[in-house]
Amino acid sequence: MIRTAVWGTGNVGRASIRAVDAHPELDLTAVIVHNPEKVGKDAGDLSDVGRTLGVAATDDIDGTLAGIDALVYAASGEIRPEEALADINKAIALGIVAVTPSLYGMYDPDSAPAEFRDPILAAVKEGGGSLFVSGIDPGWGNDILPVLISGLASTIDQIRCQEIFDYTTYDQQDSVRFLIGMGEPMDYEPPMVAPTIPSMVWGGQVRLIAKALGVEVDEITEHVERRALDETVENAAMGTFEKGTQGALRFEVQGVIDGEVKIIVEHVTRIHPDCAPDWPSPPDGGDGAHRVIIEGRPRIEVNVEATDEGGNRASGGNATAVGRIVNSIPWLKDNEPGLYDALQVPLIPGVGKLSRTVTA
Repeated sequence: MIRTAVWGTGNVGRASIRAVDAHPELDLTAVIVHNPEKVGKDAGDLSDVGRTLGVAATDDIDGTLAGIDALVYAASGEIRPEEALADINKAIALGIVAVTPSLYGMYDPDSAPAEFRDPILAAVKEGGGSLFVSGIDPGWGNDILPVLISGLASTIDQIRCQEIFDYTTYDQQDSVRFLIGMGEPMDYEPPMVAPTIPSMVWGGQVRLIAKALGVEVDEITEHVERRALDETVENAAMGTFEKGTQGALRFEVQGVIDGEVKIIVEHVTRIHPDCAPDWPSPPDGGDGAHRVIIEGRPRIEVNVEATDEGGNRASGGNATAVGRIVNSIPWLKDNEPGLYDALQVPLIPGVGKLSRTVTA
């Protein structure tokens, strides 16, 4: 068994605890928290597992890292990328296999900023650990899924990867209000879509798709649209969103090849389904979906809808992204230390999971 810790118990951390607990080759050894009120609480109580797991949450980072083989880093990296990088490097330098969605700039290590990539490579060399970064947008929806589907096409004119979400039931104030800008005045510039930020975050995924298809991206461009709420809406999880403030955000990160936009990662987000009704929506009218569209012959469209934590699709998207990175841990453990991307880490089948039922 691979002794595995989860760092963080937010939306991604909860899903990570469940995924590690359910994996037949992983042993949930520890859960790291920063909130003093969570210290000592059972991991099962913090993760919607439905039973106690016998693992008490701890804030002892050094002690935890000294006793594990693998780490799922689920703490936020959105507004603290330097701190997240330092945390993860500490683990890698101890020989630990680390997986995370938190280092957005590392989706494609080859095109990542040297100030991020070089310290990781130094930690790998120093301690013999490994790192695999894949996103919660989700990573598989912007790399392995479009690449897999591309093999079904005769000709390809364009690849579009969409994440479509209504955040009505999503409880993440910092991300929804501050980063995305929901409920903020229309003259507020959401950090997520400030110039060059979308390319920094999702450009690596565009380049990964291009790399898999044997072409090079000449340029990454961005397109952003915002819509205001026509009426004030009340959100059970996050409070009031006033009329006239931002209610929907749509942006594209576009890969230009030979002068044409060929690969697109697009996000369509709303705080209420009535805002921007003319924008893309899930095919069944639900609160979220991931879609890959290949324009060509034949035209191929795949919609993926995942639910978790009471039927929430944002939680389902987090859980599938977590499944991708957690399921990769045994493969990473069996291979050479290194910094891996989504094309190097194979799609891991759910071996041993169909017959393994975990009950409360």
